[in-house]
Amino acid sequence: MKRNMIWLLAGLALVLTLAQLGRWFLFRRSAESEASKASDKVVITVEPGETMTEVARELKENWVIGNEKLFIFIAEIKGADKRVQPGEYEFERDMHLMEVLDVLVKGRQRYYRLLVAEGLNMWDIAGEVDKIWPGQGERFLSLCRSHPFMHTLGIEADSLEGYLFPETYFVRRFDTVELLIGQMVRNFNHAWKPEYQQRAIDLGYSRREILTIASIIEKEAGLAGEKPLVAAVIYNRMKKEMPLCMDPTVIYGMMPDFDGNLKRSNLVAYTPYNTYQVRGLPPGPICNPGEQAIRAALWPAQVNYLYFVAKNDGSHFFSFNYADHLEAVRLYQHGGGAGAQEGATIGGDTAGAERAAPLQDGATVGNDAGEERVPPERVLPAPDRGASKPKRNQ
Repeated sequence: MKRNMIWLLAGLALVLTLAQLGRWFLFRRSAESEASKASDKVVITVEPGETMTEVARELKENWVIGNEKLFIFIAEIKGADKRVQPGEYEFERDMHLMEVLDVLVKGRQRYYRLLVAEGLNMWDIAGEVDKIWPGQGERFLSLCRSHPFMHTLGIEADSLEGYLFPETYFVRRFDTVELLIGQMVRNFNHAWKPEYQQRAIDLGYSRREILTIASIIEKEAGLAGEKPLVAAVIYNRMKKEMPLCMDPTVIYGMMPDFDGNLKRSNLVAYTPYNTYQVRGLPPGPICNPGEQAIRAALWPAQVNYLYFVAKNDGSHFFSFNYADHLEAVRLYQHGGGAGAQEGATIGGDTAGAERAAPLQDGATVGNDAGEERVPPERVLPAPDRGASKPKRNQ
């Protein structure tokens, strides 16, 4: 019995010794002096199809682990060698071997921030996509106009413009553009509440028409408090069968070739989005509006305004009377100088266009070398009482 007890104690001591050695091998990496000089953090990219042997070698070369064979052995025992997910991973050099393996298996990857601000159009968003996934911007645009793809998302339209909901998105290195777009549309569907749909029905407009109005509001009004006022101007002008004459719609009709320089010749050039030439709403949204603009489109201010002009401080002066509007243009765009001339519009800030004084009567229009830029605030002609009824977009 005593001999058995001795063997038992000896065996227990051996087990404890082996356990201590195992702990040392598992949780201590080599103490090379180069490691102490290296950065505390390192980013490792696991490419699709990369083997655990290749991953372990990269971890070893970057001083994340000290023994790649032991790492592979443990990964195989735990079945982790088949469960490592492709992506970019950030490790600290004081992490234990098991922690490193846990990060790889659970896919705790680095995320990139993609900000989709209110008012961006699909070309703008494609540019942001390209910054994260170089070369994927074109695919993003292609999918935004792919009817089969849009059908899978439940969107029946010419494009996904208007449905790419503004928000901050976090994406990973090997996420797909399809996944990103799907999330954007899901966020829009979540934001479009049942009460919004009922309100659109009550107003007599489709969801797409409301989004179109909201997108114009988003581009014209920078201040939240002015969005319902701009909405009122849009509805009031349509009700009076007046052209909307909104510069951002003209610009959108020129995309993706707009160079930031809006000219008088652009206003007379026909596109389906030119609301100087086409009465009623343009064919669809001109950007991706946020919820404030959507709510403004659904609940416009109960005012009779038909005109607005920038006050050069980010806000606008709104008016119903045409003479008052001319006076406001004289005050805010001419510094109180000579009266504004006919032929200018109400439009809001235009994307990239410089502010300039309204064009004078008889101003010549030339080519790119000599043609005057259209000012962002122009005076609209008085309502055309003989205008035909604006066409509604279904």
